[in-house]
Amino acid sequence: MEFEFSATVIEWRGPAPYYYAVIPVEESQDVKESAKGLEYWGQVPVAARVGHTDFTTALFPKDGRYLLPLKDAVRRAEGIELGMTLEVGMDLRRTAPRTG
Repeated sequence: MEFEFSATVIEWRGPAPYYYAVIPVEESQDVKESAKGLEYWGQVPVAARVGHTDFTTALFPKDGRYLLPLKDAVRRAEGIELGMTLEVGMDLRRTAPRTG
């Protein structure tokens, strides 16, 4: 199932700062329903598109929504900064994204 939505970029501070696009509540609910059987440790594997950049990652659940991690390479390629609103296209994946 394909999803398209607008999402605001936030920073989640930890040992290293991470940037995420916050998926709106309605789309998050649709993802949760569609992702049954795909989740692992609460995460949902996805293929995403921001601008002209395609990438794979896994959504993180947070406060009734999902967060889409924005890799450094994606942020650099698209000029993404904290607080921006992004147009995101996303498909749920049947297999987990590769790491490394």
